[in-house]
Amino acid sequence: MKTDDLISMLAASATPVPTHVASRRLLTALLVGLPLSFVFMQWVFGLRRDLMEVMTWPMFWVRLLFPVCIAAGAYLMVERLSRPGVKVRKAWLGLAVPVLVVWGMAAYMLVSAPAEERPALVMGQTWRTCTANIAFVALPVFVAALVALKGLAPTRPALAGAAAGLMAGGAGAAIYALHCVELAAPFFAVWYVLGISLPAVVGALIGSRFLRW
Repeated sequence: MKTDDLISMLAASATPVPTHVASRRLLTALLVGLPLSFVFMQWVFGLRRDLMEVMTWPMFWVRLLFPVCIAAGAYLMVERLSRPGVKVRKAWLGLAVPVLVVWGMAAYMLVSAPAEERPALVMGQTWRTCTANIAFVALPVFVAALVALKGLAPTRPALAGAAAGLMAGGAGAAIYALHCVELAAPFFAVWYVLGISLPAVVGALIGSRFLRW
């Protein structure tokens, strides 16, 4: 078969890609992963017994909305990175702004607190386990997001994997917040950020191979 004939045949059989296919796949991944992450958290850790009471405290909502905002910003990045030729643009602001706000709150609280109380504000009671717990709770969303990306067309697989990890980490941290007893901004400014970042690092490493065309 001549080259021109082959090109004509391929062009004739080409069909348009369905619109919003990337968004649908990623939303499906979230619909699958989020309930599994919640069930995992409930099974291993359980909800706070005083959850209804702490829901009236402003810092509970700050701690909850902080990872939710990161997950939303990372979703926008993943959705763009899953399509060839689409620039991330300012989607990264959805990640940077929540972190900077929480770091600002943490810095203000540390400066305002007596020197002898500052270590406790950072370490809390669960610093040894918080980062790993968030990463484990994020695992179902992480796996579902990578599977969804595998069926799309990311041209920067490591970056796409990292963004998927941030999305999963943010979702995992938000779900874990329903169990966590820590409410000090310096605590989650350090350990929640690390817990969210861990899936991002793993996602970059896995994505560089798993998501490669």
